[in-house]
Amino acid sequence: MEIKYKIEQLRAALHEHNYNYYLLDAPTISDFEFDQMLKSLVAFENAYPNFYDPNSPTQRVGGGVTKNFKTLTHRFPMYSLANTYSREELIKWVERVEKGLGHENFNFTCELKYDGASINLTYENGTFVNGITRGDGTQGDDVSLNLKTIHTIPLKLKGDYPDLFEIRGEIVLPIAGFNVINEERIKLGEEPYMNPRNTASGSLKLQDSSLVAKRPLECLLYAIAGSNLGVASQFEALQKAKDWGFKVPNNAILANTIEEVFEYLDYWGKNKGDLPYEIDGVVIKINQISQQNELGYTAKAPRWAIAYKFDSEQAITKLTSVSYQVGRTGAITPVANLEPVLLSGTTIKRASLHNEDQIEKLDLRIGDSVYVEKGGEIIPKIIAVDHTKRPSESFKIKFISHCQECKSELLKEGGEAHHYCKNHSGCPPQIVGKIQHFISRKAMDVQGLGSETVVLLYENGLLTSIADLYELRSENVLPLERMADKSAENLIKGVLASKEKSFSKAVFGLSIRDVGETVTK
Repeated sequence: MEIKYKIEQLRAALHEHNYNYYLLDAPTISDFEFDQMLKSLVAFENAYPNFYDPNSPTQRVGGGVTKNFKTLTHRFPMYSLANTYSREELIKWVERVEKGLGHENFNFTCELKYDGASINLTYENGTFVNGITRGDGTQGDDVSLNLKTIHTIPLKLKGDYPDLFEIRGEIVLPIAGFNVINEERIKLGEEPYMNPRNTASGSLKLQDSSLVAKRPLECLLYAIAGSNLGVASQFEALQKAKDWGFKVPNNAILANTIEEVFEYLDYWGKNKGDLPYEIDGVVIKINQISQQNELGYTAKAPRWAIAYKFDSEQAITKLTSVSYQVGRTGAITPVANLEPVLLSGTTIKRASLHNEDQIEKLDLRIGDSVYVEKGGEIIPKIIAVDHTKRPSESFKIKFISHCQECKSELLKEGGEAHHYCKNHSGCPPQIVGKIQHFISRKAMDVQGLGSETVVLLYENGLLTSIADLYELRSENVLPLERMADKSAENLIKGVLASKEKSFSKAVFGLSIRDVGETVTK
């Protein structure tokens, strides 16, 4: 028992030193002393494996390998946030809140919207249980092994924490750490990473946790979820999370009026470049949790919160050609092919043009100089044309009349913005797209079958419709390229298991126009 006591004392001391160093930025021992204590603990744990603890400080260094990340369901859905770029829309949101609350008094919390990868952490009796990516909001991937290597995620909590709760945060890569990683990559002759956000997100899916441990990732927490949490407001929840040992940024404020919210937006719009992390806006929430519950949710987002996005970064480049994509419903989307340009840390080569009306509205021609921005910081779009730079040899874009995949004539029905290919059963992108949607996580969630494998099965004549999925046999798929016994077996098992899914998921998976996830339920 003396050995067990020594091990527990070492673990408790190392947890405390981790907290002092990474959360308080006030270490009480030197790095050398910390390393010596950690080495002692490693030696004890190796000698006495019967005292193993999955949340020991020694787990911070990583080393475990995850071949396949297990999918887990969120006990409380992780909703998206409604976005706005204008103060007028923000005022309208406040008016909707006033109406929803019957004009009772309320105040706001304002928090910076960090640009990283959303994560949901579960704790029971003050101990880390698991961490799941946001995924589709209802389920995500279990990346617990990788998260344990991040020092700002406590493995043991302090203070008066609830018995069981979840806490949401953002995994970010500080700009300074990102620059160091890229300098090392360049020295090794490797391509530098494009931006901190994508690097942070990609780090969570690395199969070797020891590689994750080498990256200076941080976790910034912003919300707790559960029952009997003992908190009455969002602002109190942020303070409690700090007390329990989480890293919560100090720049959140309590605002009593919309004018105070605007002051916060003005300040961070001008000073966001001074932060150690990238942000893309501000999240405004109704502070009182009872009022949040009263306002509730839409199908996709809370009514009690909204994200104010700062103006998107823009770049100017040249339109070289237009190509056309066929969606799973037959909708034709024109795509602008551009001279490559760097925008918000990524190289942009293509941008959606949405439909023929958008092309005409922009008065767009091949050869034009165009302004590109990332809509919602994600999807590139052309927002304007610099007509003063239009070359004399430019020519108007004539929208195609026939599907470039199956040669069927396109139709544009009255009131519709899109042209449609009606050859639903004979147009390859529609067939493949429908099957890919059917097997996707939000629909039938067929394990062991991915989008690339659907293409492979289609090209080899094994899939021509959704119904063909349920006729697949191991002996049919085994001869295909990259298909081994185990993967063929998992594919068939995944298809058969999907029969147990709810009927609403099957209906949603059929890609019926204007019938989305909420309507099918």
